[in-house]
Amino acid sequence: MKLELTVNGKPCHWDIEPGALLLDVLREHGYTSVKRGCGEGVCGACTVLVDGKRQNSCLLLAGQMQGRTITTVEGLGTIDHPHPIQKAFVAAGAVQCGFCTPGMVLATKALLDETPEPTDEEIRRALDGNLCRCTGYVKILDAVHISVDALKTGGQHPDQAGRHKAHQAIEEAMDQATKAGDTP
Repeated sequence: MKLELTVNGKPCHWDIEPGALLLDVLREHGYTSVKRGCGEGVCGACTVLVDGKRQNSCLLLAGQMQGRTITTVEGLGTIDHPHPIQKAFVAAGAVQCGFCTPGMVLATKALLDETPEPTDEEIRRALDGNLCRCTGYVKILDAVHISVDALKTGGQHPDQAGRHKAHQAIEEAMDQATKAGDTP
C-alpha cells in the first residue's frame, strides 16, 4: 500500500503493509523518538501530533494517515537549536531516563498550542495519558510552566535554572517550617 503524508514538515512517500501501525512505520523510517511502551494507548510513550492534535501512534493504522501531517519530537527542534519546550524540560530537570520525554514534550506542545496559559489542572489533564516512572511529575509540571514563560518571551527562559514560582514558594514554605521546627 502506498502512503503519502508529511512528517516533520517533509513530504514522505512510503510503501507500507495495510495493517501496519503508525508507531512501527515511523520507527522503521528512523523516527525513533516514538517509543513502544504499553501498546495499548495508556502510557503516552508513542505520542505524536497528527494535524497538531495529540495521538497515540500505537493505536493508529498508518494507512489512516494518508494526506495527514505528523509531528514527532524530532520535528520540534534540533540538538543545536532545541524548541523552547525542549529547553524547558532540561532546565526543570524533567528529563531523567528520557523514555517518556518525547511524549511529554509533544503533549505539552499540543496543550500550549490550544491553551497558551494553562492552569495546573489543565496541565495535569493534558499530561494524564503520559506516564513517567522517574520524576514524580513535579519537575514535569515545572517544565510546562517554564515553557509557558519561555514562549511568552520568544524562547527566553526565566532565571534561577528554570524554577517555577510555585515551586519556589513551596521550597520557601518548607524552609520556614523547618526553621520553626514544624518538620522532622
